[in-house]
Amino acid sequence: MISEKEIEMMKVKSPVFLKIQWLTKLALIAMLFVAGSCVTEFIPQIEENAELVVVEGQITDRQEIQTIKLSKSLPFGERSTAKPLSGCNVTVTDDLGGKFILSETEIGTYTLPPSFHGSVGRFYTLHIKTGQSNRNLSYESYPVEMKPVPEIDSIYYEKVVVQEKFEDFFGIDGCKIFLNTYDPGNICRYYRWDFSETWVLRLLWPVDNIKCWVSDRSHDIIVKSTAAFDDSRIVGQPVTYISNETDRLSRKYSIEVNQYSLNEDEFSYLEKIKNLNAGVGGLYDKIPASIPNNLICIDNPNEKVLGFFSVSAKSSRRIFIEGDFRGIIDRYNKCPVDTIYGDYDPPDLYLTMWPILDHPQTFGAPRTRILTDDKGCADCTVRGTKVKPGFWIGE
Repeated sequence: MISEKEIEMMKVKSPVFLKIQWLTKLALIAMLFVAGSCVTEFIPQIEENAELVVVEGQITDRQEIQTIKLSKSLPFGERSTAKPLSGCNVTVTDDLGGKFILSETEIGTYTLPPSFHGSVGRFYTLHIKTGQSNRNLSYESYPVEMKPVPEIDSIYYEKVVVQEKFEDFFGIDGCKIFLNTYDPGNICRYYRWDFSETWVLRLLWPVDNIKCWVSDRSHDIIVKSTAAFDDSRIVGQPVTYISNETDRLSRKYSIEVNQYSLNEDEFSYLEKIKNLNAGVGGLYDKIPASIPNNLICIDNPNEKVLGFFSVSAKSSRRIFIEGDFRGIIDRYNKCPVDTIYGDYDPPDLYLTMWPILDHPQTFGAPRTRILTDDKGCADCTVRGTKVKPGFWIGE
């Protein structure tokens, strides 16, 4: 009788068996390739109106431009941005009978009169009447009280050592910005912050537009509650972190932080939106339409509305930072890409190539120009403005 070991040896040595084994592996690889090439994006079927009205708006107690933005959402799975909703009648009323009519200054953007500013203690309601493009429906917010907000006590920064210096490496630094605030009356318990930042950009080459001011705004939701504490005191609230991967700290930097009072329902709404945007959930967690807000459709209470009508008092504080931060990225270290001699202008000059250095003709040497294919290396207005901001101190 042939043993199992001898049978296995025969399989290994048998040409027929080897061929069958090879064909089997080949078929398996082909099946895997076909399966991989047939993968399609899964878009779940959600019972949700394909186009919902989206409301983005806030009024404050400041005399500043105050707007309400209206748009229509797109079906779940669409990758485009929302569509502005034009031709609406938009008003804001208060609990004293005041009525303020908004004007459509841009498509889907409605602006309150310049004289308007909210008052602490008043209740405000938003009213929207859409045109035929949205079935002539009426929408309304719940009355929202404007809560007071304290002044920001202080804004400060801390240098963060990202990587220590060693040998010929000078190290890398970052910057964390914090704030402290305190409401001695313990009235404001829910806070939100946003900020605007501005910094000096100075190019490395002797071009006409060599110095500009660049600005940006915050994009994250920053909120905090003191409802669980005896005092409405906040110490060391993180505002933002500036890494060495940006040139914000290369020269002079300024940040203005805005502090807003919130009602409890808006704080809860923003917390949910923040968690949603952070990607902490999965496919079966809450989608935006299921997050409770303060807006309803008068004509059809079952129709959902996205967004929130925010009513907040506002305080602001600004600081300047002009420190010695190591390892700041150099965005313009690879500007030169070509050199031309003489007065000949290539056909793509000022179209795809720009001069960053122009040496005039001298005795024994022709005119020499160094070119770049990055317009930002030759013109700071690509990123910023040459107009010095009114709040800027010094150069």
